[in-house]
Amino acid sequence: MTNLDLDMSAPGDAALRQVVMVGLGPELFALDAGMVREIIDPIPTAVVAGARAFLSRVINVRGNVIPLADLRIRFGMPANEGTADTRIVVIEIEIDGDPVLVGVLADKVYEVTEILPADVQQTPRVGMHWKPEFISFIAKWRDEFVIVPNMERILN
Repeated sequence: MTNLDLDMSAPGDAALRQVVMVGLGPELFALDAGMVREIIDPIPTAVVAGARAFLSRVINVRGNVIPLADLRIRFGMPANEGTADTRIVVIEIEIDGDPVLVGVLADKVYEVTEILPADVQQTPRVGMHWKPEFISFIAKWRDEFVIVPNMERILN
C-alpha cells in the first residue's frame, strides 16, 4: 500500500474522513474519529515496571485498566509537564486482530473536522523527522499540514 492508497470512506459519506485534531508540541495530528472512544481530562496514573518507555503507565477508565501512551517519548520530543489543555484521547485500535483500548496523551484537542480526499498530500520522502511507517498520510487542513498517524504501527 502506498501512502495515497487510502480508504477515505466513512459511514454515510464516501468522500470525507472525519478526524479529531490534536496537538503535540508544535505538530498537529488528525486521529481517525472512528477510533476515538472518548476524550477525558488527565487522571491519576500507575507506573508499570518493565514496560516500554512510551507505554510506561496505565489509567483506570470506567473500571477498565488501559495503557497510557506518551507519544512525545515515542517521537523523541521533549517532555511536557502538562497544562490546562492536556487531555487523554482514548482510542480503540486492533493489535494482532484484537480490539485494544489505549489512552493517548495530547497537549491539546482542537476539534472534530473532516478531511477531503483532495486535501491528502503525499508524504515527502526527505525532510521529515517522523518515521515513515508511523505516518498514514499528510493532509492539508486550513493553512497547515497535519499528520495522520498510523496508530497501530506506533503503538505496536
